[in-house]
Amino acid sequence: MENQLPQRWDLDVIFPGGSESEEFASFLRLQETDIAALQAQVAQADLHLENKETFLHVVSLVQSLAVRIKQAGAFISCLTAQNVKDESAKQLNGRVKTISASYSAALSSWELHLLAIDEEKWSALLTEEELQPIAFSLQERRRRAKEKLPAEQEVLASDLAVDGYHAWGDLYNTIVGRISIEVELDGETKHLSVGQAANLMSHPDRKVREHVFAKWQEAWGKETELCAMALNHLGGFRLALYRHRGWDSILREPLEIGRMQEKTLDAMWQAINNRKDKLVAYLNRKAKLLGVEKLGWADVGAPVGSQTKKVSYDEAAAMIVEHFGRFNPNMAQFAQRAFDEAWIEAEDRPGKRPGGFCTSFPVSQQSRIFMTYAGNASNVSTLAHELGHAYHQQVMWHLPALTQNYAMNVAETASTFAEMILADAAVKNAASDEERLVLLEDKLQSVIAFFMNIQARFLFEKNFYEKRKQGLVRAAELDQLMLDAQKEAYDDALADYEPHFWASKLHFYITGYPFYNFPYTFGYLFSMSVYARALQEGESFAAKYDALLQDTGRMRVEDLAQKHMGEDMTTVEFWQSAVDLAVADIDEFLSLTEEK
Repeated sequence: MENQLPQRWDLDVIFPGGSESEEFASFLRLQETDIAALQAQVAQADLHLENKETFLHVVSLVQSLAVRIKQAGAFISCLTAQNVKDESAKQLNGRVKTISASYSAALSSWELHLLAIDEEKWSALLTEEELQPIAFSLQERRRRAKEKLPAEQEVLASDLAVDGYHAWGDLYNTIVGRISIEVELDGETKHLSVGQAANLMSHPDRKVREHVFAKWQEAWGKETELCAMALNHLGGFRLALYRHRGWDSILREPLEIGRMQEKTLDAMWQAINNRKDKLVAYLNRKAKLLGVEKLGWADVGAPVGSQTKKVSYDEAAAMIVEHFGRFNPNMAQFAQRAFDEAWIEAEDRPGKRPGGFCTSFPVSQQSRIFMTYAGNASNVSTLAHELGHAYHQQVMWHLPALTQNYAMNVAETASTFAEMILADAAVKNAASDEERLVLLEDKLQSVIAFFMNIQARFLFEKNFYEKRKQGLVRAAELDQLMLDAQKEAYDDALADYEPHFWASKLHFYITGYPFYNFPYTFGYLFSMSVYARALQEGESFAAKYDALLQDTGRMRVEDLAQKHMGEDMTTVEFWQSAVDLAVADIDEFLSLTEEK
């Protein structure tokens, strides 16, 4: 079936001309002017922010700049992802980071005034009708400001981070851009990008997977010294900043960003560890089906069964729209719009960054999705996943900018919920046991990813920071930390592991969110609970789902679960029920494969 839908996204409707866009350059100049105006205002020693009119004016400017900075950052993300060799985009990336740092500095100065308002006047101010919708955000900002360094020092740290902290994070894109993985496929030599090579990790032929995996390790092995330098300096910057702030836990920032308690995180991991025996049983059965004693790292994503036909991009789009529509017509209409209006960069071509993401343009009130579509089941899941992110943002456009700032953990709820709709429907509608097995196994690959792979990343990062406190960590030591984390997370159920995973995984180099791992598992399990509720309540739950998403930026996650589901997520019991729902598919998988 020939594809008719566009597979390259349309960025010109946002800013025409790509990295040479004059319209984008003007957009950045106006931001710089307005940030200077904000800085001038908040620098006034006699600025009385308890005055309602003055306060409202500053809040309006703060929110206006927030959406424009996000718009600029989203555009840069798209440019650098679609072409890792776009030098102009890399230069613009530095400029946008400088603008963002200037804005952060202005916010730090503004926070000084927020702290200067006494409690009585502050409480009265938040009762004003115009401020009530953003009261949670303002209260949160004031509380967080109390826990940081004096504003001048935070401003200095933010300025220094542009050419230090964030620059080390940008180094990853430079490294990825220069990697070419040479493999032998179908009797010819091919030079693949990192993203193209990653797609071959799910190839049905084990020889191909092992060959690509060996070349993958070889390519990344050549870059470990440089990656180790970047990771060490990223970690060193964070530890130094936390030390000066008086923060004693490396998890304090990611938990605060996620608006969650450590007790909630611990309960989640405990519930997963309680069912490791089920996960290992699945891995062992899959090994037997593939004819090996134990799965290797290159086997975990391998397909099972003979139903390995590729799904065209148009077919994937039709499936997604259909199944979204059975749950919520609004989701289906939204997905169709995204496909028709070229919001998705899916083309399989060299020069693209690996992985997938969704980014939002709040000024344009549109989103863009990035991935490399090769037609396998995992690609279809990724497509649904990223559309879930986009839908989450869509239902929030009408809210004040400050309340649209939802954390990654709840952001992953919407994406994995969308993925689950598609996966569950596909399994239920399977035409044969063989097809059902293939689809079921694809769902279980997600379970392994969220419960084991993500846990390995979390364990690695925790152990890395403990070791980094003592000094620089050599590349060989990072390899060992990763191996130890993978063996623990996978309950040592694999025959071999990927020691260079710390080098190749983008998430370790993202500066905006430390511990860019556990929120995925949180979102998956929380969405599992939400999905169970949706099945229980039927069509009436669609509106409740939208309401839950709209609250994700204006309350802590424990309060979110209590308000919309009547559940206490600080307990192991809450998470255990979600984990058990996920691993229930393992029982069916074992039953279907008993004779095989």
